[in-house]
Amino acid sequence: MYELEYPSPDMSASDTEGPTLIVALQGYADAGQAIDASAQHILAALEHGLVASFNNDELVDYRSRRPTVVLDHNRIADVDPLEIGLHVVRDNAGKPFLLLTGPEPDMRWSAFTKAVADLAERFGVSQTLCLYSAPMAVPHTRPLVVTAHGNIPELTGKHFTLDSRIHIPGAASLMLERALDERGKNVGGLTAHVPHYLAASDYPLATLRLLESLSDDAGLSIPLGTLQADADRVMQQLSSQIDDAPEIHQVVRALEQQYDRELERYEASQESAALDFEAIPSGEALGEAFEQFLATFDPPNDSDSLENGDSDK
Repeated sequence: MYELEYPSPDMSASDTEGPTLIVALQGYADAGQAIDASAQHILAALEHGLVASFNNDELVDYRSRRPTVVLDHNRIADVDPLEIGLHVVRDNAGKPFLLLTGPEPDMRWSAFTKAVADLAERFGVSQTLCLYSAPMAVPHTRPLVVTAHGNIPELTGKHFTLDSRIHIPGAASLMLERALDERGKNVGGLTAHVPHYLAASDYPLATLRLLESLSDDAGLSIPLGTLQADADRVMQQLSSQIDDAPEIHQVVRALEQQYDRELERYEASQESAALDFEAIPSGEALGEAFEQFLATFDPPNDSDSLENGDSDK
C-alpha cells in the first residue's frame, strides 16, 4: 500500500504534543481548487520531506484521472505524476506537522483509510484536520465562511457549524475521519464555502481562509502574503466584471440578501441556545439554593406540636 522513506525525516519538536496531520486530497469537494492550492502552497512555502509514498497503481484509475503529458516538438517531454504522499513539513517557527496530499484514491478506500490511520498512530499524531471546499449559494461580496465539524470541541466551538442532519456524497477523507473517530482520535474537518458561480475557477480567497483557519486551529505559522495578494487581485477582477454585467449584479444582490437573512437566523439561534444554557443552574447552585430555602424555616418545637394535637402514634 505504501513505502516508508529511509531514513525517516526528523519530526522532533520542542513540545511533547504530537504533530497535526493535515489531509488535503484532490478530487472531492475542491471548489475553487482551494484544496489543491492549499497543499501546493504549503509545500512551496515551507521546508518539507517525504515520509511515505503510496502505490498509485493500486489506488488510482488513470482512465478517469489522466495525468497531463507534455508534447514538445514531437517528443514526449514530461508526464505530470499523480502521487499520493505523506510529507513532514516545518512551519515558520520550526514546528513539524504532517501533510497528506495527492489525488483522492479511486479504489481500495478501506485499505487506504486503515493505512493512513495506522501511520497517524505510528507517528503519534495529536489531531487530524481534513480540508474541504464546497460550492454554496453565497455571494463573493460577503465574508467567506469556513464551517467546522468533528469531535474536537475547540474546533467546532470557534467556527460556524451545520447543526442539522445532512446527507453528502462519501469521500476517502470522510472515511478516514470516521475511522479515526472510532479509534478515539481527535479529528475534524474545515470546509470553505465558495460561491457556486466561481467553483470551477481558481479562487484564492478560499485557499487563504482555509489556511488562516488551519493556522489558528493547529497553532501553525504559515506564510500567507502571496495568497492575500492573489485574493485581492481576483476580487478586483470580479468587481470590474460585475460592474459591466447588470444581470450578474442582480444575481449577486439576491444572494447577498439570502446570505444576510441566513446569518441573522444563525446568530439568533446561537444566542438563544446560549441563553437557554445559561438559564439552567448547575447542580451545586441548585443544592445551595435548596439549603438556603430550608434555612428559612424554623425547626419544629415539640411542645408546639403537642399543643396542636400532634403526637407520635
